[in-house]
Amino acid sequence: MKLRPYQQQSVEAVINHFRTSNDAAVIVLPTGAGKSIVIAELARIARKKVLVLTHVKELVEQNAQKISLLGTQMSIYAAGLNTKDTKNKVVVASIQSAARAPTRFSEDYSLVIIDECHRVSDIEDSQYLQLLEHLRKHSQRLCLLGLTATPYRLDTGWIYQQHYHGIVRSDRPKPFFKCVFELPLRQLIKQGFLTEPKLFDGLSAQYHFDGLQASPNSDYPSAQVDAILSTQGRATRQIVKQIMQICQTRQGCIIFAASVAHANEIIKLLDTEQAALVTSETDNLTRARIISEFKDKQLKYLVNVSVLTTGFDAPHVDFIAILRPTASVSLYQQMVGRGLRLAADKEDCLVIDYAANGFDLYAPEVGEAKPDSSSVPVQVPCPECGFGNTFWGKVDSDGDVIEHFGRRCQGLVEDNRCQFRFRSRICPECGQENDIAARACYQCQSLLVDVDKHLAAVLKQKDRHIFKCSAMSLAITHDKKNQTRLTVTYFDEQAQNVEQHYHWQSTKQIYFAHHHFSRRHAKAPDTFEAYEDLNQLIANQDSFKKPDILILKKSKFGWQIEHAFFDYKGRHQKPTDAF
Repeated sequence: MKLRPYQQQSVEAVINHFRTSNDAAVIVLPTGAGKSIVIAELARIARKKVLVLTHVKELVEQNAQKISLLGTQMSIYAAGLNTKDTKNKVVVASIQSAARAPTRFSEDYSLVIIDECHRVSDIEDSQYLQLLEHLRKHSQRLCLLGLTATPYRLDTGWIYQQHYHGIVRSDRPKPFFKCVFELPLRQLIKQGFLTEPKLFDGLSAQYHFDGLQASPNSDYPSAQVDAILSTQGRATRQIVKQIMQICQTRQGCIIFAASVAHANEIIKLLDTEQAALVTSETDNLTRARIISEFKDKQLKYLVNVSVLTTGFDAPHVDFIAILRPTASVSLYQQMVGRGLRLAADKEDCLVIDYAANGFDLYAPEVGEAKPDSSSVPVQVPCPECGFGNTFWGKVDSDGDVIEHFGRRCQGLVEDNRCQFRFRSRICPECGQENDIAARACYQCQSLLVDVDKHLAAVLKQKDRHIFKCSAMSLAITHDKKNQTRLTVTYFDEQAQNVEQHYHWQSTKQIYFAHHHFSRRHAKAPDTFEAYEDLNQLIANQDSFKKPDILILKKSKFGWQIEHAFFDYKGRHQKPTDAF
């Protein structure tokens, strides 16, 4: 079996990494790129014992098959396959079975490979981490490698810390340290290794899930989804009717339903012997029979509820119908990936998203919670190191970035993370820039202000006032000496206002205005222009954002702005009282 060029490159990247480092590594390859071939080759060339772990029996079978094709001695340890053998050089195991009997893995393993490694959480008592802890007690030098098409989780973001392109994904510990190889989906399609997807939203009918609310750490609540679907039976009928019309010219269709009740409704509407349903409640024998019949093209429609997103390989599938909402781009990519493998007489794969999830299949995942539905991934260059960061942001009709939500540059400079911060919290004790969410100063360890506690204290002071800002305007004014200045006026809900002035005469005054106003208020802090002409700044005032909360201090000159808080989401979001 000959490896494709990119598969060989990924193998070489792993070898080069572990020659000089023992840090846990990740390979990112799109669904259908042949991760099992890469696993088989790494298992073949390893000198000592290798353990291949995954979470479903279908992937255990798939990986074991590819390993045996390369002539490597291999054992399978999986209760679901009725075999628990660990005697050979390579052991392919399900994590559930292996974690229940860690003492069966008390030998000197040199390499652990985890397929679909985005399922590894950083919770200490997780099955993967407990088994790895046991393996390290018996191994002289254990190398850990993960493979996935989607290296991020809905709850914790990226599963690794650094990328070989010089990107810092996270400063916090992750299950894996470095991504050592990645191949974009678009490149695989262009090179002819995957089928081109034809992506559409619902054509004649579509579900409306606008009212759904997902928490930052989980998908949409099933109860909310079912409640909405219960009122949209007409839409389901129209959608199923369209699916059947389209399938007249398609080889195989996978339908992703939102719940078991929803899936049963779809099966009844399909009303054909060519359709079958698989859910987590389907027994193993029935499930195996249905999948076998579908792969043999005895069935045209395969309806499922969250069970065919990984470990399922039916290359002839050329129609993916997504009838469920999801907040996870990872799950969305896995669903679409079921139809991207090459097959005879298959020119493309039609993908219709009847739930209007709105994900870009080719866009990189940002690894942070999406601020709102209108945010998209945007590229933002660092003004210090030049690195092209990917953040959530907003663009205008021309595609230009008008706002982004990045905090710190993700670039690596001489193996250290770039220190530039797009948004920061200044320590009042030493002046150090800190992350905007930091609780203590990185430099002097002084406790930084807890905004809610600070505002609660302000409410108790007679000479302080909380001003909730609802609008901001910029204007050119002149002082009593007729000196030009920038005047910033903040308004609250009751149309009361407070002003702030920046003189615009000398180079030092202009620099002061840009440092204290322009950069702090810029929607895209790195891309704001340091205008010398005040008229240009006023003409472009839409590129600046207002603060959410101002703390005012009473002086002999009236109310003065003492602090400004941006992106505030705390308890004190309420109308401002008169002052």
